[in-house]
Amino acid sequence: MKKLILVDGNSIAFRAFYALPLLTNKSGQFTNAVYGFTMMLMKLMEEEKPSHLFVAFDAGKETFRHKQYAEYKGTRQKTPSELSEQLPVMREVLDAMGIHHYEKKQYEADDIIGTLAHSLKSEAEEVLIVTGDKDLLQLVDDNVTLLMTKKGVTDATRYDRAKIEEQYGLTPDQIRDLKGLMGDSSDNIPGIPGVGEKTALKLLHQFESVESVLDHIDQLPGKKLKEKVAAHQEQARISKELATIYCEVPLELSAQDLRCDEPNHDQLRTLFKKLEFKKLLERLDPESSQPEEESAVHLQEVSYQMVSEIDENLAEWFLQEKLGCVVELSDEHYHHGEVIGMALSDGEKQLYLPCEVMKEWKAFRTWLADGSKEKIVYDAKRTQVSLTRQGFRVNGLSFDIMLAAYLLNPSESEISLSEIMEQHLGGGLPTDEAVYGKGAKRQALQGEALGEHLARKAVVVTQLEELLRTKLKEVELDKLYFDIELPLTDVLARMEQEGIRVDVEGLEALGEELRARLNELTDKIYDLAGTQFNINSPKQMGEVLFDKLGLPVIKKTKTGYSTSADVLEKLAPQHEIVEYILHYRQVGKLISTYIEGLLKVIEKEQSKIHTQFNQAITATGRLSSTNPNLQNIPIRLEEGRRLRRVFVPSKPGWSILAADYSQIELRILANISGDETLIQSFIEERDIHTQTAMDIFGVNEDDVTSLMRSHAKAVNFGIVYGISDYGLSQNLDISRKEAAAIIDKYFSSYPDVKKYLDDVIEKAKKEGYVTTIFQRRRYLPDIHSSNFNRRSFAERTAMNTPIQGSNADIIKKAMVEMDHELRERGLESRMLLQVHDELVFEVPQHEIDTLTQLVKEVMEGTVSLRVPLKVEVSSGSSWYEAK
Repeated sequence: MKKLILVDGNSIAFRAFYALPLLTNKSGQFTNAVYGFTMMLMKLMEEEKPSHLFVAFDAGKETFRHKQYAEYKGTRQKTPSELSEQLPVMREVLDAMGIHHYEKKQYEADDIIGTLAHSLKSEAEEVLIVTGDKDLLQLVDDNVTLLMTKKGVTDATRYDRAKIEEQYGLTPDQIRDLKGLMGDSSDNIPGIPGVGEKTALKLLHQFESVESVLDHIDQLPGKKLKEKVAAHQEQARISKELATIYCEVPLELSAQDLRCDEPNHDQLRTLFKKLEFKKLLERLDPESSQPEEESAVHLQEVSYQMVSEIDENLAEWFLQEKLGCVVELSDEHYHHGEVIGMALSDGEKQLYLPCEVMKEWKAFRTWLADGSKEKIVYDAKRTQVSLTRQGFRVNGLSFDIMLAAYLLNPSESEISLSEIMEQHLGGGLPTDEAVYGKGAKRQALQGEALGEHLARKAVVVTQLEELLRTKLKEVELDKLYFDIELPLTDVLARMEQEGIRVDVEGLEALGEELRARLNELTDKIYDLAGTQFNINSPKQMGEVLFDKLGLPVIKKTKTGYSTSADVLEKLAPQHEIVEYILHYRQVGKLISTYIEGLLKVIEKEQSKIHTQFNQAITATGRLSSTNPNLQNIPIRLEEGRRLRRVFVPSKPGWSILAADYSQIELRILANISGDETLIQSFIEERDIHTQTAMDIFGVNEDDVTSLMRSHAKAVNFGIVYGISDYGLSQNLDISRKEAAAIIDKYFSSYPDVKKYLDDVIEKAKKEGYVTTIFQRRRYLPDIHSSNFNRRSFAERTAMNTPIQGSNADIIKKAMVEMDHELRERGLESRMLLQVHDELVFEVPQHEIDTLTQLVKEVMEGTVSLRVPLKVEVSSGSSWYEAK
């Protein structure tokens, strides 16, 4: 055994959790600890190149030490649920990385590591222990060193015997004695009251051990110290015993069990994709990421006819009532890609038409425009936009395979046709990557190879349609699919094609203004710092903030002081410069992401931006926006809000009109929970955050402060996400005890909300899923998990999904109905954007009053709840003026 690394899993997990801000993926799963933990492991493997690597975890709260001292670790706060739910995911990552892990009841990770280090140090050339716990320093030996993580997971110090001697003046074995004398508050090891590290070290430098100190009490300096030691002799002995790592744990492990196995790259890729670890995905070995389906390309050929020129003998083919269709583009981005060709299938026979034939063949174009002829497709919006851009009229897209598969399993986002076939028909369709090659342009594949691939896809589309249609009906999703989701694809396609006009000169002018503001902020920061430095350099900024200005160090990284946003926000009250630095960063992001970013994607002919609305990505059913993301334009800063000024109507004399649902998620909560206090608050149109502040703080309306209202708002919006006392304490910068008291008071004020949250979890346990008011489902496979952490995450998801998902359903239904009304009434007004709870239109002046009334009627009347839906409508010369 060349090099063995033993990792203290719980210690590193805690370090990672507190080193990084709370991060979640789009499904709401917390990921920050998993990310930090994985980064540390990858760094270890790259730098240390171990032959063997092993991670030990604590098995539970009770250990053999509790029999010796019942209060052992008794003062330790409960692990935040935001961390505990990530621990099982870390084990999944370890399995995928080929790293063995282990835990044993009644023993701690320290004891497992101690046992392995002790038993294997003669077999290994080198043993390295990785932890953030000083207790393990006692294990350091001639060939056993320890890597001690500090505040983060990459900032670490290596200890050997010499380093321990240099820092403490002790041998490794005396670390137990140090803890015996001074105790350890984190583990609730008492030690001798009043004896700190400084005194303990002086005593050990003189007497070497706890036992020797106790044998020489009469020689101790000072009367008080003698009395304390004399009075707590047994406590000191017990403390040393508690701090002693037990190195004889009965383990059924051999050196072979600790060997680094080959990582499972496919499993890692799936995990990292689910967790949205983009940087870690990039680090995977590209050689190992070649798709396994290469052999699928050699499946039995699909029978198809290449139509290289117009053949009127085939015109009758387009009289069929239903055909499967697949369009291929030269680029994945369908607003840019050119149509290469199209494959059609009736289930028995397939045609492939190159784009030139599609354009010239009248029979084909007539069929494509005929709404009575059903077209079964994968991704109806992509199909419609790409064909319309090429001058085709498209009607009759009657079934979308991608959308149906998404509704049936919303946890699988951006699922490909080959993956859908794998799930529902057992596989057999090669992926595009397997056919085209990784990163290859689609137009590189020509002729029969392309025709065969698309024909095979068209066959699969026809095979899946009836099956998915039946499954939608079986689970009562057919109404949601055919009444809301499928019609919405047509609405979104036209919104994307329409785009929204940008005042390019105004955007450029705002850019210049923001750059001037950035210079002002730079000068102010230099003035407050008393020196000039590179504000974009974390290293230089750290030196200014912590060395020069003496601000307290909150977190360190491998390269020095951390100056991350969460650190700076905690430092803001300490010095005026911090607020200016935070503002500088926000303005800098506005320039790079939005000014420069938007300028790159503006279509020059009409000065428009054509974003893509993603309908089948989020597990809750909400739409997202990409290329570019127009839903995340920052509006907290005035500079960010002013960015909306550059979004203007496409015609002179027109206006932008915005309609926004007011507090829709809380209204849905009132409806679903049936809480009379909450319902009455909305019926009487009280300020819900002020009302909640009155309830949880027990004050009159006139006594509600802005801080109270702010805290109440955080509770109102956090409660439906299953927010914990830890999460609320982080949001409000208060103690967990205060946060817990606020949550308890909220539930006593709104008891039916608490009952709803409990009931929805029970329903999820019984049925395995939760639903929205329109029957959208979200399955919760971990709701019955024996693992507390997995189960708790599923429970939080159960609480939130019916509310957030119902919100998504309502605004989608409102979009479909608004689009219908605009077309039915022959109005010129156009729907341009959907931004969470807001719809944005451009409106000619003579339709302003009509649309203001119409949009309010449609959006407020989309669904009937126990409380009224309220929509705020405003208009102006730009999106900014309309808010």
